[in-house]
Order: sequence, then C-alpha cells, then structure tokens
Amino acid sequence: MKALKITGIILLVLVVIVLGAGTYIKVALPNTGRAPNIKIERTAARIQRGEYLANHVNVCMDCHSTRDWSQYAGPMSATNFGGGGERFDQQQGFPGKFFAPNITPYRLKTWTDGEILRAITTGVNKDGKALFPVMTWEHAGQMDKEDVYSIIAYLRTLPEVKHDVPASKADFPVNFILNTMPHPAKFTNRPAETDTLKYGEYLVNAAACVDCHSKMEHGSVVAGSQFGGGMEFKEPGGTVRSPNITSDRATGIGTWSKAMFVNRFKAYADKNYQPAKLTTKDLNTPMPWMMYSGMKQGDLEAIYTYLKSLKPISNTVNKFEKI
Repeated sequence: MKALKITGIILLVLVVIVLGAGTYIKVALPNTGRAPNIKIERTAARIQRGEYLANHVNVCMDCHSTRDWSQYAGPMSATNFGGGGERFDQQQGFPGKFFAPNITPYRLKTWTDGEILRAITTGVNKDGKALFPVMTWEHAGQMDKEDVYSIIAYLRTLPEVKHDVPASKADFPVNFILNTMPHPAKFTNRPAETDTLKYGEYLVNAAACVDCHSKMEHGSVVAGSQFGGGMEFKEPGGTVRSPNITSDRATGIGTWSKAMFVNRFKAYADKNYQPAKLTTKDLNTPMPWMMYSGMKQGDLEAIYTYLKSLKPISNTVNKFEKI
C-alpha cells in the first residue's frame, strides 16, 4: 500500500509538471520581446529595393498572392496580388492547415512598422501568436535590417486587396511546439557584392532555397539533406520533388557552368516566352521561375558561386512521378 501511495504521489507530481510546462508554453510563449517602436521612412530607394527583394529574391509575393496553376510554373495571376490565401496542409506534409495572410494595407493598415518587422524576422504576429515557419521569418531574421525595412516600405505601397483569409491551425502536438519556435532576429550586414561567395550566401538565405531543396519531415528540414533536394509536392497528377542543387557532379549541378545556371533562370525573362498550358493530369513545378527570372544577373552569379562551394550530396531525385 505504501509503495502504491508513493507511486501515486510521483505520478501526480509528473502530471503537475507536464501541465505546468504546457501552460507555460501556451501562455508565456512565444516571447521575442516587444515590437520595436519604429517608423520606416518610405524613400524611393527603399521602395525600389523592397520591390526587387519581395518579387525576385525573397519572393514574398509568391505565397501571399494567387498563382495560375493552369500554366507551367504557376505564373502570378492578375488578381489578388498580396491578398494571401495560399494553403499549406497535411497533404503537402505540413502538421496542420496554414494559410498565407493578406499583406496588403487591407490587412496591415492597423499594424505598426515594428509589428511587421517582428513578424517578418522573429515569427510573432501583431497579436503575439507564433507563425509556423512556412513563413520564412527565420531567414529574414538573418538579413540586413535595412533590407527588411525596404520590404516593409514596399508592402506599404501595395494596392489594397479586400480578401479575408482563414486562420491557420496547427495539429497536436505542434500547436504546443509552435510556441517554442520563434526567437529574436540575428540581423547581419549585407556583404559587398564584390565578395561573391559571401554575397551569394546572403542571397541564398534570403531566398530560403534550403527550405525547398532539402528533404522535409513534419514541415522541418531533415538534418544532413540541406540543398540535396527531395522535398515532395503532392499534385493531382502525382508527385513533384525538388532537385539536388549541391555541387555533386552526378546528381546535382556539379557539371553546370555559370552561364548554364544563369540562363536557366533568364530563359523565363525573355519577352517571347509563353508558359505551357497544363491540365490537372500534368505535373507542374512549384518553382516560381517567372519571379526569380527578374533577379539581377550578378545576383544569380553570386548564388551559383555559393552553391558550388557547398559540400556535394549524392542524392538522385526522381523529380516527376506520375500516378
């Protein structure tokens, strides 16, 4: 009887500890500090830089708009630019249902510049709720603060799109774990463009290339698979997988020249290019080629230089697998 009583006390203590930890995670977290009290001056230079980053490097507008999937690479639709609504759910390997929010003034007009900065760079929204890292806040939090300021200045200039987006909802236990993910930003200084390797690394982080060009489990990158490809995208016609972009000569881009790499992007910037029409039975690429094609040639060359410096990973990827 005494042993049972002791066991009962131990179990009770464990339950109290678990409940206490759960309450702390749900109530006290996330905690990345107060949103800074800032007012970002909307200079022409900032808006121009922000437009370039948001549309061609960070490609914020990719997820926060609507793409026409009846065409190859899903070019941007003429409507709902910045209005949000793209869905990331369990069928795509995510632990819940997550929706890209409306980032036009229709949604952000009540947000301060500091609240937007905190959301973009630490993963905590205006209401203090954690954002699942399908939003690339972890990468933005490693950028130059001035570049993030430029993105915010540009977002403030977008035409208002009246589009209400459903609330995101994480599955258990991620709805608890999610609160532990946000953390303060670790801003860096943008390297000089002449330092091609460092500048390329900066751009690869900003573009969050690793998030798609790696294997994923439960919405997180599998350690050791970075840039080796293999992330799966489920489509009605089958499965599309991201390619290996390490310097492996057999399965990656090890045999690609700089010109080949740049031309792979710039082909979609040709004014005569027309994306192919597709049906639901055809497999499509999630890679927003038309957006990335607007990147400066020097920036693409820097990205190539950095990718070629990565440790090669031997990983053969079956990119298109039809049902």
